[in-house]
Amino acid sequence: MAEIQQNSGGGGKGGKKRAKKMSTRIDMTPMVDLAFLLLTFFILTASFNKPNVMQLTLPVKEKNPDEQTVLKASDAFTIIMGENDKLYYYEGLLDNDVKPELKTSNYSADGIRKVLLTRQRQNPKTVILIKPDEKSKYKNMVDILDEMNITDQKKYALVPASKADKDLIEKSGL
Repeated sequence: MAEIQQNSGGGGKGGKKRAKKMSTRIDMTPMVDLAFLLLTFFILTASFNKPNVMQLTLPVKEKNPDEQTVLKASDAFTIIMGENDKLYYYEGLLDNDVKPELKTSNYSADGIRKVLLTRQRQNPKTVILIKPDEKSKYKNMVDILDEMNITDQKKYALVPASKADKDLIEKSGL
């Protein structure tokens, strides 16, 4: 609350009386209390940013390996993520007697996204096999999963890169 302090007496000279000047003192305690109550209220009622998470659906582990469905080579599309942000891909499956043509791309919209959209238009039942190398970066994995989401790929699988895939990259000279 505010107080007014008055001086006692008027020990001045002579004849003319002047109006007394009053000094005021404002008590700031209620205003500080109100500020802290408002600050506490807004902190407790604020909603913090929630992290953006991509939903991954993992397959159920089958008890019998004979019950697994076999992937046709015509429906397969393989992406190999190499070191130094390199990206290789080929159509079909790698087999001992079949060596597919290995092509390179990048993670841009004109790179792998264009290839994925073209492949999806040609064969909507395409299953994409993503094979990260031990030397590939985590950022590249996030980028390729983002591309799967952007291009609306229904079926894709994360598969470890095999020795045959690494040999194919070395022999191609890319």
